[in-house]
Amino acid sequence: MSGALSHLRILDLSRVLAGPWAGQLLADLGADVIKVERPKTGDDTRAWGPPYLKDQEGTDTSESAYYLCANRNKKSVTVDMTSKEGQAIIRDLARHADVVLENFKVGGLKQYGLDHESLRAENPGLIYCSISGFGQTGPYAARPGYDFLIQGLGGLMSITGRREGEEGAGPQKVGVALTDVLTGLYASVAILSAITHRERTGQGQHIDLALLDVQTACLANQASNFLTSGTAPVRMGNSHPNIVPYEDFPTADGNMILAVGNDSQFSNLCKLVGHPEWAADERFSTNAQRVKYRKVLIPLIRQITVFKSTGTWVMLLEGAGVPCGPINTIKEVFDDPQIKARGVRIDLPHPLAGTVPLVANPIRLSETPVTYRSAPPLLGEHTREVLQAVLGFSAEYLDELALNGVI
Repeated sequence: MSGALSHLRILDLSRVLAGPWAGQLLADLGADVIKVERPKTGDDTRAWGPPYLKDQEGTDTSESAYYLCANRNKKSVTVDMTSKEGQAIIRDLARHADVVLENFKVGGLKQYGLDHESLRAENPGLIYCSISGFGQTGPYAARPGYDFLIQGLGGLMSITGRREGEEGAGPQKVGVALTDVLTGLYASVAILSAITHRERTGQGQHIDLALLDVQTACLANQASNFLTSGTAPVRMGNSHPNIVPYEDFPTADGNMILAVGNDSQFSNLCKLVGHPEWAADERFSTNAQRVKYRKVLIPLIRQITVFKSTGTWVMLLEGAGVPCGPINTIKEVFDDPQIKARGVRIDLPHPLAGTVPLVANPIRLSETPVTYRSAPPLLGEHTREVLQAVLGFSAEYLDELALNGVI
């Protein structure tokens, strides 16, 4: 084991995305992450396909692409949590763990003796991270919560999509389960904070993390806009509520993004497009004025951008110090020379496919770099290995547990 967190063991009882995303991040940083799954079916996302990873003959395997995105560097152990023997195994694993990560319904693990109070009684230094849709308290606490639901309830969809009155207008979800991903990141930060506290005091603690809380916090400037003005932000398509010009523009062969962040960049843009007088026009000379007169300025720019290709504009604008870029497909992202130079795609050995393509962890640490020790595990791939190494189970006892369907 190597990495900054190689001294930690995480018992990951979570499934789907938010919890597994946190577990993968901690595993990438070196933690020993034991993923506990249901026998036969495992994590829900194992069935969330197609697409599935293909074997070396081009045939679909049992490994869905969705599952693969959030579970590398982990060990999969299958345990029947509903059986008394299975509950005893998980409790025993928790005694040997630094962190328990779970995303069951509020109170759902209490019936198995796997809730925070029960496990911490046996391991006072345990850090227990609960991820739920709405948190452990409040009138919605018992409700199940999924990313799509939270994007709507948490206001993100109200500011995502075309303006009201435009063709295709209406609320839109983000194209990935962003609330889950952000919750996974917040969970990782919370866990590391709790680890630091424990190193100083010896005390474990319970982390209560709600998708709705995270979604609301991540409204960022839009939430601040509302709290400051009392006016709720609305959908603006690709326009920015506080900066102009900061949106997409048509080109001769598609579209590009202009992201003008200050008055100097705007002046450079005006010179490049042959209208230096715009920078001196009192309607456009400052960002506040450009926001006020966006309906005048944006059509003027659009009338010019349509006459050159995206590639030409990007070259010219970059040369003038004006932030800009294309709107890439995901295929184009992975073909991009910068992405290739940064090694954003990785390929790990896989027992069914030979190799599996994955997206690298974006954290770059000079002294304790991220390591890629193993591909996302097959269901139950490490059950015997972990239970022998961590709990000292004999081969005969493991055979008995398997015969009885406990593992």
